[in-house]
Amino acid sequence: MLTSETIHPDLQGQSVEKAAVHRIGRIKRAEAQAAGVLLHGEKAGLSLTFLAEGMVRIRQFLGAAPEQATTPAVLPQPKADDFKLEESDTAYKASAAGLTVSVSKENGIFSVFGSGGGCLFEGKDLTWDAHRRITLTAAMTDDSHFYGLGEKTGFLDKKGERYEMWNSDVYAPHVPDTEALYQSIPFLIHYRFGEAACGVFLDDPGRTAFDMRTGGDRYAVQSESGNLDLYVLGGPKLKDVVKRYAALTGKPPMPPLWAIGYQQSRYSYMNQEDLLETARTMRAKRIPCDVLYLDIHYMEEYKVFTWDPARFPDPRGMMADLAEMGFHVVPIVDPGVKKDPKYPIYREGVERGCFCSKLEGDLFIGSVWPGPSAFTDYTDDKAAKWWGDLHQFYIDSGIKGIWNDMNEPSVFDTSSKTMDEDVVHANNGDPKTHGEWHNLYGMLMSKATYEGMARGLGGERPFVLTRAGYAGIQRYAAVWTGDNRSYWEHLAMSIPMVLNLGLSGVAFAGPDIGGFAHHTSGELVARWTQMGALFPFCRNHSAIDVIRQEPWRFGDRIEAVCREALNLRYRLMPYLYSLFYEATTTGLPIVRPLLLEYPEDRRAANLCDQFLLGRDLLAAPILRPGAAARSVYLPEGVWIDYRTGERLEGGRHVLADAPLEVMPLYVRAGAILPEQPLRQHTGEAAEGPLTLKVYAGGEGSFSLFEDDGKTFGYEQGAYRLREFVWTESGGERTLSARLLHDGLREEAAVGLEEPAGAAASELMIAIAGLGSEPASVVLNEGDKPLDCRYDSVRGIFEMTLPNKREFRLTLQLS
Repeated sequence: MLTSETIHPDLQGQSVEKAAVHRIGRIKRAEAQAAGVLLHGEKAGLSLTFLAEGMVRIRQFLGAAPEQATTPAVLPQPKADDFKLEESDTAYKASAAGLTVSVSKENGIFSVFGSGGGCLFEGKDLTWDAHRRITLTAAMTDDSHFYGLGEKTGFLDKKGERYEMWNSDVYAPHVPDTEALYQSIPFLIHYRFGEAACGVFLDDPGRTAFDMRTGGDRYAVQSESGNLDLYVLGGPKLKDVVKRYAALTGKPPMPPLWAIGYQQSRYSYMNQEDLLETARTMRAKRIPCDVLYLDIHYMEEYKVFTWDPARFPDPRGMMADLAEMGFHVVPIVDPGVKKDPKYPIYREGVERGCFCSKLEGDLFIGSVWPGPSAFTDYTDDKAAKWWGDLHQFYIDSGIKGIWNDMNEPSVFDTSSKTMDEDVVHANNGDPKTHGEWHNLYGMLMSKATYEGMARGLGGERPFVLTRAGYAGIQRYAAVWTGDNRSYWEHLAMSIPMVLNLGLSGVAFAGPDIGGFAHHTSGELVARWTQMGALFPFCRNHSAIDVIRQEPWRFGDRIEAVCREALNLRYRLMPYLYSLFYEATTTGLPIVRPLLLEYPEDRRAANLCDQFLLGRDLLAAPILRPGAAARSVYLPEGVWIDYRTGERLEGGRHVLADAPLEVMPLYVRAGAILPEQPLRQHTGEAAEGPLTLKVYAGGEGSFSLFEDDGKTFGYEQGAYRLREFVWTESGGERTLSARLLHDGLREEAAVGLEEPAGAAASELMIAIAGLGSEPASVVLNEGDKPLDCRYDSVRGIFEMTLPNKREFRLTLQLS
């Protein structure tokens, strides 16, 4: 039977209205404000707001004025106080905070210029369709390079690629044309050699895209919801852009020291004895480790905030046994709460109105591990606090870290494999559909988890690990790159993924060592452990249906290789921990692409099979089976082979020998590396002094951060920061220590522990590359160092000093 539906307009072919492309049109008037301007066009307007130095917020709006609110990704920002508006025959020019935005009167197209006059962002077009899907295009050149966008697949430079921002549970193998994964960080860095760098952040947690592939001479930023809330961040340097983005979306907090140790996981350690036996084996085999994980099988019927009484009959006793061995346990907690009126968490969530629902009031129910489940609405502060406080259940068992998974959110039985887009989030009285705020869900879950754990731990720092996130996730959680595979290709791809996460604000990141799915090999585990031991987040994890991949599963040789790689991590813990502190204060990544430190080196533009740990350590992992050597690019300067001490001129490629026991690792001449005696876990007492390894042949410095490793006291100044500086002038070499901050003098008053390295009465100095034994050694203008000795075979001059907070050591060469 025919009905009026037969003549529905959509069935008659595309209408003129739907095919139409809309633009702002001529700018009719400008309305100056305190730190910016509203520009009113024929069809829409633009709002320009200048923030801190080098940052401007640009919004397109319909109606009289734009919304002033931001998403939770953006921190409150100061506004510029030097705003100036100029008008010419063709354009309005607004200037402040070291930036100038020029807007064409004819069509509303805008461009952004830096303080030196160079163009940072050259707008080409701004259009939207009848559904308000908006596309902004900007100029790119043959010399354009693009970085950031979080954990996307592919190489370091994203030119020639297109990526979507839509948090997705992707268990299929991650390949270069996988456009969306678990994290959505819509922050793009545009870099051209010899020009000022520029960052572009689109604060839209709905479905968006960045297209550097199809536009020819331009790249595109697209929003399905029509929300153009754009932040343009000026350089001029790459590091400046990264720091400004961190100022905008937040820097990471210091993690507890134990969370920086090696972490061992499996889907799943099936019962209490399995977990305890894993811990005992780690200690018996002297493989340093701090953390063991519990996947979903620890729960009763996969219900969060429960223990399976058969598999884990005595969780508190188990935790006590593990704590005595120096282990922390991190259990998985997913967002899905089993629909079961007899289950207290579900019943309480319904009664309190904490779960997501449709506009009409029906709860959204979707299937995940426990079956039909409800999902907490973390956009509502009351619901988020309820969820966070539930974690006292884990804290009471001795747990201080939580693993948030499936929080895209992943839903098994919907066509979209996530929450329906018409679910309405309460958002504290400003409702948003899930389609509008999808990408925020995982971040807000981790926020609720982190804050709840912090409340419950009474001053200790919690650790949260998350699979899904949005811009700003670094304020609450570490990130791992999801369900990778035990492929050599995934070993290689994890480097640019972690590097771009670091450039996108997420310093605490890493992949599953060995690969999660697929059957691994001993060689792959060995090579992945060598690399992963130098990543900020260091966890081995494997799936339920593949061979186990703890380091001892592949024979004595593989076990020894993994042990030595992890030993290196624990010896370098003072260096790594200090880099974490640098990330909390500057927003700079811990693991860095060479381009970040050598921004004028064109050979580093897409170099992503090697990386820097901080500024001074260069790692070149082996990424192919059977390889016993590889080409390594050394940037300008002198580099020292960490293992052999061989000195090499940079600015060229070298061929590095790399038998299975060796991952090529180089130290920049002038570097100062603090190393500690080997420990089996971070809480173990140190046996011996801290060693400062100095690599002569260049100049450098390092700031050593020391605190109690576990509380928030550092936020109130309860830490010590010492700067060590190495200088070379004529025949004189000088190592000096300067106290930048010492808040540990009052440790007894605030109940803090003195760091082991700071408490040691002696400090070991080892200087490599002097060429000969010094003719004289002077400490603090007359004091004599203790136990000076020169090893002519290794070319290392060693001495022991009193571990003073400040000193000056002068060596006179013959």
